[in-house]
Amino acid sequence: MPDAELSSLEAPADHPAPTPHRKRPKPGERRVQILQALATMLEQPGAERITTAALAARLDVSEAALYRHFASKAQLFDGLIEFIEQRFFTLVNQIGEREPLGTQQAAKTIAMLLQFAEKNPGMTRVMVGDALVFENERLQQRMNQFFDKIEATLKQSLRSATGDGSTTPSLDAQVRASMLTAFAVGRLQRFARSGFKRAPSEHLEASLARMI
Repeated sequence: MPDAELSSLEAPADHPAPTPHRKRPKPGERRVQILQALATMLEQPGAERITTAALAARLDVSEAALYRHFASKAQLFDGLIEFIEQRFFTLVNQIGEREPLGTQQAAKTIAMLLQFAEKNPGMTRVMVGDALVFENERLQQRMNQFFDKIEATLKQSLRSATGDGSTTPSLDAQVRASMLTAFAVGRLQRFARSGFKRAPSEHLEASLARMI
C-alpha cells in the first residue's frame, strides 16, 4: 500500500476560519465549493447527466454565478480532471523518490489510484468516462491521456526493475505495464457500474502479487 494517499477534494486547510461578518467565500474557495458539489452529485449511482442549472440549485446560487468561476460546463469537468492529475502525479513522483524498487513503485502506483477512486466515487465516474458521455469529446481524450501517462510511468518503473540500461522499455515491461493499466481501469469501471458497491481495492495485494 502507498505511504501517502490521495486525499479527497477539499478546501486548503490553512485558510482562517470565516468570521460571522464574511458571508461570501473568497474566489478560490468558491471554485473549490463548486467542484465539491459537482463531485458529490456524481457520486449518486445512476445519476442522470448533470446540468449547470441543477448544480447551481444545489449550491443555492444562479447559473450566472457559476459562470463567473467557470466559463462553461466543460471547464467544470476540466477542473475535476486537473485535480485528479495534479494529486495523482505529485504522489507518483514521491513514490519514485522514496521507493528504489521498480516493482514496488508500480504496485504502489496502482494501489494509490484505486484507493483514490474508492474515496472519491464521483471522480471515478469522470475517470472511466461515464460522466463525460454527453460532454465535450476533448474531456474524454484528456482522461485517455491520463491513463496513457500512467502506463508510461509503469513501463519506466518496470524497466528499471529488470536492470536493463536501455532507454527503450523491454517487451516484458511493456506487457506488464499494459496489463496493470487494464486491470486498474477494469476495477474502476466495475466500481462505478456496481453503484460503488464493489470496492476497487478488493483482494488488491493478492492481485498485484500475481501480476508483478
